[in-house]
Amino acid sequence: MITAVALIKCQVGTAHDVAQALVDVEGVAEVYSISGSYDILAMIRVRDYDDLAPVVSERIAAVPGVKHTKTHMAFRCYSKHKMEQMWAAYIGTE
Repeated sequence: MITAVALIKCQVGTAHDVAQALVDVEGVAEVYSISGSYDILAMIRVRDYDDLAPVVSERIAAVPGVKHTKTHMAFRCYSKHKMEQMWAAYIGTE
């Protein structure tokens, strides 16, 4: 599974509608409104690297109100939840 983070800048007044539309985009797993220089953070999860480009450059870019995107690839997941599962399995408590 490939994970990427897309930071999305919206046209003024469209962030809520953009976020709602992104929830239905194939490949977008989670959508967050955020503070800072971007308006929305979208977590993208796809099966292969080749599947990533269409999600960002075609599907997300086509959502009305999307002004600009900046996408970052994730290499590894360091999750407290995953670490707890790993340790529980290791010591046989799960």
